[in-house]
Amino acid sequence: MKSAVENLNPTRVRLTVEVPFEELKDSLDAAYKKINQQVTVKGFRKGKIPARVIDQRFGRGAVLEEAVNDALPKFYTEAVNEAELNVLGQPEVDITELKDGETLNFTAEVDVRPTIEIPDYSGIEVEVDAVEVTDEDVEKSVEQLRERFASTTPVERAAEDGDVVTVDLEAKVEGKVLEDGVASGVSYTIGSGELLDGIDDAVKGLSAGEEATFTSELKGGSAAGKEAEVTVKVTQVAKRELPELDDDFAQLASEFDTLEELKADSRKRLENMKQFDQATQAQERVLEKLLELVEVPVPEKLLEDEINTRKHNLEHHQLGQMGLTLDKYLELQGKTAEEFENETREAAIKGIKTQFVLDELVKQEKLNVNQEELTEHLMRRAASSGMSPDQFAQAVVEQGQVPLLVGEVARGKALAVVVEKATVKDTNGEIIDLSDEDEDETEAAAGTAEAETSEAAADEKSEG
Repeated sequence: MKSAVENLNPTRVRLTVEVPFEELKDSLDAAYKKINQQVTVKGFRKGKIPARVIDQRFGRGAVLEEAVNDALPKFYTEAVNEAELNVLGQPEVDITELKDGETLNFTAEVDVRPTIEIPDYSGIEVEVDAVEVTDEDVEKSVEQLRERFASTTPVERAAEDGDVVTVDLEAKVEGKVLEDGVASGVSYTIGSGELLDGIDDAVKGLSAGEEATFTSELKGGSAAGKEAEVTVKVTQVAKRELPELDDDFAQLASEFDTLEELKADSRKRLENMKQFDQATQAQERVLEKLLELVEVPVPEKLLEDEINTRKHNLEHHQLGQMGLTLDKYLELQGKTAEEFENETREAAIKGIKTQFVLDELVKQEKLNVNQEELTEHLMRRAASSGMSPDQFAQAVVEQGQVPLLVGEVARGKALAVVVEKATVKDTNGEIIDLSDEDEDETEAAAGTAEAETSEAAADEKSEG
């Protein structure tokens, strides 16, 4: 077999392959054997039909077609390996010549990873938010904890702001009660905004046993997005009572003995959260600066597939779970279809570029992923998916996605290397030292890389 490579553009090549006919022998034998098992010829036992009889009865062309279909993937793979190409997706194959007993010639056009030059990135500078926890932040955190320990007491009066009401609901669209528009015994805190628009005004002033009707746009269900006439009946009004903010509350709501200790712990937790957010922000901004430094051509076919994948995931998974259509989503977001298309394209381009650049850095920096790092990443992904680690690990193995997870961790490590060499200052002008990142911050880098590249990486896996 002989092969040659022609570069059509920085991300696409054409392979020209010439195969001497004798190299088709194994595939021809396999073709005769396969046809032998599928056909019956009078006077011959099944599987024992001579090749010349198969040629006479069914045509040599059918045998050649079967043999070529069997052989093409092998010869294509050999040509790819011989040229040391890093291909993306499936090739477009064209058989240019097939002469029985002489030769098989074909071409294969396929996208390839572009050659990327990573420049010196040690001069990257970014600014991030300063880690500042105010007394108001601490008070808000403690108040949220206090809300969790609120109690309710039924009262014989009209409902007011902040009360917890138990209600029965019935929604009608165009005068007809919806099958999924009836609910009983729903608990709702007035003013929380967690149910239907307009319900607060409808129930305020109602006592147990009273009802009101209001109009609201349904957020989910069979008539999501439609205007409905909703009847709400109050069956109970209860007053929320918050515990006193004192040492007794601290002992009730935490492991601390005093309110001051509880507040000090809340401050520390908020500082840790903001430090993690700061590290994530640094990684995102360093990544943006890095991408600005590198020229990355994007394969058109890969980009098209990535855009389609992002649209599919949004429409059929994220929006589907919320009971929204794409048109309704765009209306709520205040975006036109053109703006959505442009944003999706830009995000897809960024995702592909991120993957290419970080993968090149993994090679350049000779980064490896050990079992401990992979396990930590798997645990985090399992937690975010709502599955147990064992269930998630089994699904990953069954779906052949272990290399995908390894790639995510490796790209996270590559990003962490760049962040270490960057100059990161906060809004107060203080230099932030991220060189001694702990495991959580390193995992945050993996999360940042994953967020940018997961869909692109999945595309490449499914195509390659």
